Amino acid sequence: MSVTEQPRKYTVKDFGSDQDVRWCPGCGDYSILSAVKKVLAEEGVPPEQYAFVSGIGCSSRFPYYVNTYGMHSIHGRAMAVATGLKVARPDVHTFVITGDGDALSIGGNHTIHTLRRNVDITILLFNNQIYGLTKGQYSPTSPFGKKTKSTPMGSLDQPIAPMALALAAEATFMARTIDMHPKHLMATIKRAMEHKGTSFVEIYQNCNIFNDGALDYAQDRKVRAENVIELEHGKPLLFGKDLDKGIVFDGRQLTVAQVGENGVTKDDLLVHDEKDSESYHAMLTRMKYPELPEPIGVFRSVQRPTYEELVNGQISEVIARKGKGDLKKLIEGRSTWEVREEGA
Repeated sequence: MSVTEQPRKYTVKDFGSDQDVRWCPGCGDYSILSAVKKVLAEEGVPPEQYAFVSGIGCSSRFPYYVNTYGMHSIHGRAMAVATGLKVARPDVHTFVITGDGDALSIGGNHTIHTLRRNVDITILLFNNQIYGLTKGQYSPTSPFGKKTKSTPMGSLDQPIAPMALALAAEATFMARTIDMHPKHLMATIKRAMEHKGTSFVEIYQNCNIFNDGALDYAQDRKVRAENVIELEHGKPLLFGKDLDKGIVFDGRQLTVAQVGENGVTKDDLLVHDEKDSESYHAMLTRMKYPELPEPIGVFRSVQRPTYEELVNGQISEVIARKGKGDLKKLIEGRSTWEVREEGA
């Protein structure tokens, strides 16, 4: 680039594909797609430096709708495909687009191991607490007692808490956001992209066909302020329309306190720390409406070496010690095996 040449500026259109978006009208996926394209345009990085990998489900159509590299892979296996891509091409910013069924049911094993390995990828998990593509069966995050086509008398399964699962797997970055909160959604995706390591983002997403309104307490701007806490590093856990309620720890559990009553001041409230001990983060992951307001934002952000750095470091070490391998020489070498039929 010459001294006078300016870096190219990208627009949302640069990241939109020529494919018709085929989600149900009113689906929360549209909001997430819009937010992602806006964030990518703001980053100023060309589309060919991104890759989107998905599994199966409504959310997994995402790679068709962005003008980047991508793969619509197999049910529950997007994490494995993305890991291989990132190890081979560490320079490509890799996203995994998945849903609560794809990532936490058939793909639960891959999700756990991707998180503990700390592969440098950004995982966006769309959580609508239902199977949408297969027409309304209960999912791993559906609440206990949920009546669906596959549980007509109510689900008997306890729901998985995605944030708690991520913490147990030693995730280095965990966050939650909401499809109908565009400003917060974009800011959270941006933070996740900046993190070096696995970024795990749970996005509350409305399925207006099979589970409409299930997340209204967090999505509806008229009541949201009373039901969620926006986490900010170094700031007290405050919520409410007038920010007059907060969270305190009574020595055993988290409870809600009214600021200004019974001598409670903002100094008495818990202060959010993204890098605090796992015991604090564990309490955050278990905050659940309606007993407590639910946290949104970055729960945890810590650093440790990434999987692809460690893998490629080992490869470089072996090459330095033994030199580059010769595949032809290996195939035609003296170490051969002959498999004979028994008795021959």
